[in-house]
Amino acid sequence: MQPMSPPAQQTRLSVGRAVDWRFAATVGEKLARPGPAATEYTRRQAVEQLTELSRRAEVPVRELTGLNEGDQIPEARIVDRREWIRSATESMRVMTGGEQPDGNRPSFAGRITGAQTGAVLAFVSQGILGQYDPFGPHGGELLLVYPNVIAVERQLRVRPTDFRMWVCLHEVTHRVQFRANPWLADHMSQSLAVLTEEPGNDVGELVGRLAEYVRDRRAAADGSGGDPYSSGVIGLMRAVQAEPQRRALDQLLVLGTLLEGHAEHVMDAVGPAVVPSVAVIRSRFDERRRRSQPPLQRLLRALLGVDAKMSQYTRGKAFVDHVVARVGMARFNAIWSGPENLPLPAEIDEPQLWIDRVL
Repeated sequence: MQPMSPPAQQTRLSVGRAVDWRFAATVGEKLARPGPAATEYTRRQAVEQLTELSRRAEVPVRELTGLNEGDQIPEARIVDRREWIRSATESMRVMTGGEQPDGNRPSFAGRITGAQTGAVLAFVSQGILGQYDPFGPHGGELLLVYPNVIAVERQLRVRPTDFRMWVCLHEVTHRVQFRANPWLADHMSQSLAVLTEEPGNDVGELVGRLAEYVRDRRAAADGSGGDPYSSGVIGLMRAVQAEPQRRALDQLLVLGTLLEGHAEHVMDAVGPAVVPSVAVIRSRFDERRRRSQPPLQRLLRALLGVDAKMSQYTRGKAFVDHVVARVGMARFNAIWSGPENLPLPAEIDEPQLWIDRVL
């Protein structure tokens, strides 16, 4: 990962420092639900197999994408839910410019926001299968959450080895994306720096933006449609942000959509050669994503932007599928040349616009 440029470092002003990250980790670990019941043998087998499959997935991913991150294949870290929460809090602290934990007594407000953050991470820790973290304390690293992998493969009633390889293909693609293109982490850091700086808005501006947001949501409810990111927590964020923060948020959303869509494309393209039951896994996994949730879980998903995340998978994959089908993977890889070649928000749903502009 490239170091952040000094201007990006200097603009990190408030968001990360408003959270007691140590307390967030403590609360998250206490609230985290235990994983599925499993014998010690089953847990050990899952850890060993995920470690091995994450190495084996690297070669077909590199061959399909044409992205080469060097001769060495880094080891994945196989973690449980509590370990993932600890890693996530440290990564979020780094991303948002939070202070290094020290001996100073944290503020009451910091503990409140820390408790809220920990509760959110405890909820997320129940479902996340894996994650490439470019901002980890030891540099970029791939995390695979083995209790959740075991839980989902049981729910889907699929072959464990095949499902674990399928998950590894997706997550290893993220590792390859970032390690082959080190500028991606710096680009994210600079966007996050703008997004988390002190906005300095007055009350009148915020009220005006909220009123505009409400009018837009009413129009969408009347059938005029709208951007998939215009509702829920993301839509509310956009409503109160100044223009620089909105642009930074758009950059992060588009980048996330590209990265997830590219990983989904790779999973399906490589899958038939290395995952014998890939068609069954994809069908059952997609059905699980569409399944109706209890009211409380639907509310939490909306507040946390989970549905927007699902949109990233489908919209991003459609974009990558279209471009690769039209021009091939080698020419598609122009997208990794630098920030100026990343898709614009309008181009995600109209990939021909990206082809015309970049290629």
